Amino acid sequence: GQENYGFAIVALIESIWSFTQAPSFDHAKVLVPATVAAAILVLGSGPLITSGNADSIALGLEIATATSVLLGASYVARLVAPFSPSSKEIAFDGLLVALAGFDNFR
Repeated sequence: GQENYGFAIVALIESIWSFTQAPSFDHAKVLVPATVAAAILVLGSGPLITSGNADSIALGLEIATATSVLLGASYVARLVAPFSPSSKEIAFDGLLVALAGFDNFR
């Protein structure tokens, strides 16, 4: 469960850091995927992973894995976008974290 909550926190930190590098209403969209992912990880899969029930743990890990894949896809979309208000390195750091999360949950 600890890795699950840590992944949620790191995803939020990355999105906030990215937003603060070029704050604007249009750039606020980088906060959405990380906020949704953190909510799913903390409120959805987190309690399942820490439940102690094998079936619940398996479902929680499946949810966390899917969340890390989708969050990784959002980072890839930011990387291939022709224009980004913040540096592409920030999105790449997020992609590395998502890959680490995926590797951790599989």
